[in-house]
Amino acid sequence: MAKNSSGKSSGGGSFFDKLFSSLFGGNDPEAAKKRQLKAIAKNLAHSKYKFYKINSDQILPSFGKFFFEIYKAIGPCQLWFQNQENPNQLKNIVVEYSLSEQQRALAEELTAESIKAMATHMSPKEVKAKIKQDLDLFNSEFDSMKITAIDTLYSKTIAFKTFCLYDFYFMLKKFDSSIHEQEFSRTPKFDAIDASYVAEDLKDFVSVIAGLPLDADWTDMMQMFKAVRGVEPVKPVLWGKIVARLRSLQASGVFDMILKLTTKDPFYRTQIEEKREQIVESYIDKIEKEALDAVKKLEADQKHSKIDSLLSQIFNTSTIVALKGYTEQNSAVFEKKNLGAYEYAAPLNYLKAFLVEYVKRDVREYADLVLIRGQWTTNPLSQQMSDAFHELLAASDKITAFDERMAEDGAIGIKLKTLLPRTERDKESAGIVRTVLGDANDEAKDYIAASARDLVTFAKNVKMLLEDYQKKNPEMITNWKELDRFAEHPLQELGVEVYKKIYLLVTLLQNYLGGGQNQ
Repeated sequence: MAKNSSGKSSGGGSFFDKLFSSLFGGNDPEAAKKRQLKAIAKNLAHSKYKFYKINSDQILPSFGKFFFEIYKAIGPCQLWFQNQENPNQLKNIVVEYSLSEQQRALAEELTAESIKAMATHMSPKEVKAKIKQDLDLFNSEFDSMKITAIDTLYSKTIAFKTFCLYDFYFMLKKFDSSIHEQEFSRTPKFDAIDASYVAEDLKDFVSVIAGLPLDADWTDMMQMFKAVRGVEPVKPVLWGKIVARLRSLQASGVFDMILKLTTKDPFYRTQIEEKREQIVESYIDKIEKEALDAVKKLEADQKHSKIDSLLSQIFNTSTIVALKGYTEQNSAVFEKKNLGAYEYAAPLNYLKAFLVEYVKRDVREYADLVLIRGQWTTNPLSQQMSDAFHELLAASDKITAFDERMAEDGAIGIKLKTLLPRTERDKESAGIVRTVLGDANDEAKDYIAASARDLVTFAKNVKMLLEDYQKKNPEMITNWKELDRFAEHPLQELGVEVYKKIYLLVTLLQNYLGGGQNQ
């Protein structure tokens, strides 16, 4: 081969470079890797832990014995953790153990059962105020120091749980296939096995112990389990010995060296995922939700009870059916698809029934007597009462027309029925349905609100007429005695009944409108 002026061959690199490279590896990656693995093997050989036979790439019996002793110590804990069905059980245990005596008492008061019992001797309004006070007091004790202590205890407990739930049995069975899970009456027979058999198991174990806070004080966790279960999960002295040995092993790097040699990768490093959960906020949210849901249920039950009572007083039944299209039953299909609902179906149904059964009968009878046959001293008062009455009659017809449009074969009903199947795959159709429902609800609410105002106006005039009837010298109608002769029912009794029914209905409607109509 020709040489250039620098003494190097035209192929690149001198004869001596190649010679040294062949003898010492030079920049050859594979050679460097072998040198590094050889250095790791040398360090491992000087370790006091004889878990691995370098020449044969075998895991030795002492390795299996080490894991069996740990498995034997934490076996009962493993069973307990495996039997935990609720994933949040440990979170609750840690937080509840950390509560003060006052917080424990408050937490007991904030349960649904306690709130229900409280409602037997307190009004819903008083219960609501008491629960708000208790929640504020309960939350006030969670300062930053207490929250940090709780989160730290939980992190430690989860790390302990993860360690206990490591599958020791699966690894040990590779040494002795005859062993049985949770059997500690005999010591398995440990033979040397090929390191590749347990390489993945060891990777998992290294990852688990990396998550253990080996320098931590475990006293609080042991005390917590003793308080909850009546006994420590593992004898504190025994756990202390396990932790000390794990700390020594981690410091020695024995497991890391074994994995590097087994995987033939001098740069192998166990992937460790650090997790820290903040559990106090979610616990407080749970307590608050249970308490506030119980209060809401209490208020809803009271509202339903009040509504049922009002319905019975007005109609002598709580089952009212006056509408066919805009109904709670027909609303269900939209609610299931989260598209909306017929929000005012119930009050509009009650209003329509009242307009048909009472306004067109008892109220009309009273109105005909006082408005047509009555001799009023001032026209404006009678006109106001007359207008309100005729608006109510008109409202009945408007509600009927609206309900027919909302029916399955009505204009709006057909539109909704056509769009509904498309809403799951077509956002535009879903948007149109929501808009149509919103417009329908606004219309229904307007009918209810307007009729409620007219009922209040009419009732106010009835009240004044009842008072006028009692006067020796009436000031509004001058021919009460004459009207009595025309009435099929005692006029004053009829007026009282009309006023009472209107008052009850307006009270009923207020439960849905959320406002008041003065009478």
